[in-house]
Amino acid sequence: MTPEQRLADVFVALAGCTTDGPLDVAGTLEVLAHGSPSLLGVGAAAVVFAPDEREAAHVAGSDPAVSRLEHDAVGWREGPGNDCHRALTPLPQAALDGRPARQRWPHYAPRALGLGYARVVALPLRGHTGISGALVLLSHARQSVLSPGTLTLGQSLADFTAVTLERAREADRSRALATQLELALSNRIVIEQAKGVLAARLEMTVDDAFTLLRTHARSRQRLVSVVAREVVEGRADPGLAGE
Repeated sequence: MTPEQRLADVFVALAGCTTDGPLDVAGTLEVLAHGSPSLLGVGAAAVVFAPDEREAAHVAGSDPAVSRLEHDAVGWREGPGNDCHRALTPLPQAALDGRPARQRWPHYAPRALGLGYARVVALPLRGHTGISGALVLLSHARQSVLSPGTLTLGQSLADFTAVTLERAREADRSRALATQLELALSNRIVIEQAKGVLAARLEMTVDDAFTLLRTHARSRQRLVSVVAREVVEGRADPGLAGE
């Protein structure tokens, strides 16, 4: 398979993770993490996705050891992925055995060196609404320093992933909102039907029927919509008519 075909396959796989059904964050990140080493000529890759501080970061790596490293780095709040995400800019290639790296990442640098990696670079996941994480690329000592063209390709992969996830999250939110609105409308219809049933049965106004329905539901700490459905289906508490 040619490099162009591999690249096309990765882009197709990234897009495919979010086109059918609900958002698959883990699957999308794994595609990027597993596809990056061969495409970019690095030893390993990891992706950290943290679009919202209120939710836990999602981490994926090209192998289990790198996944654990990046997951631990999230807890340490250090490492190239963390710095790249916070600075909102790419982190230049850095030697992991150099003094700056050891001082900056006292936990991360020794662990990465122990795994056999000598250099690291991090590229931000840039979406339309901001930076949502980072793509971390780890290289062995024998591997060449990444060229500007390779870094540009890596940034394109990171950006495409960020935009894909961003749009999928928006679609998920839209689907959730539509479901909520549909449920609210359904409940409203059932309540109106129940008001009519009670008004006819007890010879009272529709407003009084709603007051009766609401009082009965609250006294039993139940949802008005649930009690209303029971009225419409003829399964209401017999005590409802006597209140």
